Amino acid sequence: MTRPLILASKSASRRAMLDAAGVAYESIPADIDERAVEAGLAGAQPAEVAEALSVAKAAAVAALHRQALVLGSDSLVVCEGRRFDKPRSRDEAAEHLAFFSQRVMELHSAAALVEDGGCLWSHASIARLHVRPLSPEFITHYLSLEWPAIGHTVGAFRIEGPGVQLFEAIEGDQFTVLGMPLLPLLGALREEGVLLA
Repeated sequence: MTRPLILASKSASRRAMLDAAGVAYESIPADIDERAVEAGLAGAQPAEVAEALSVAKAAAVAALHRQALVLGSDSLVVCEGRRFDKPRSRDEAAEHLAFFSQRVMELHSAAALVEDGGCLWSHASIARLHVRPLSPEFITHYLSLEWPAIGHTVGAFRIEGPGVQLFEAIEGDQFTVLGMPLLPLLGALREEGVLLA
């Protein structure tokens, strides 16, 4: 490895993806005001917002670790033109799930590589998740199993857990659904000499 790789996130799913792919890294969560970043992106498309947040997270950590290549990543959900953030309470998670019922969620996942203040690469991908009809009884049961763990996830689900029961079809790759466009990222890490080509 030419220089250390830092993941600017504490996301368990992103760490699991990198671990499974055999990528060596250190995890140092970014401390940024995501709403402030978004405020400067009025009118931007969801993929652009996800990429901008990925870059901002990576840049914040890179400013403190000049000799490292820093990976930032972000995901956001849009459904029927409405943007959804992480649910702040169990009640809000229930409201989100009720809204998603019988609709298509668009999940935008992005990643960026930043080094010494400059963005070397960024990419966003999309998955479309077709939500089956969700009864109030199912939502209550589901949240009894998954809350508060899903409070840290956009869309109020973990696809690697009971959250898979929300869907009847998924368009897009599993890595995008897990929160990071892994295959394009691995290509970028090879280009940067972090991984063997």
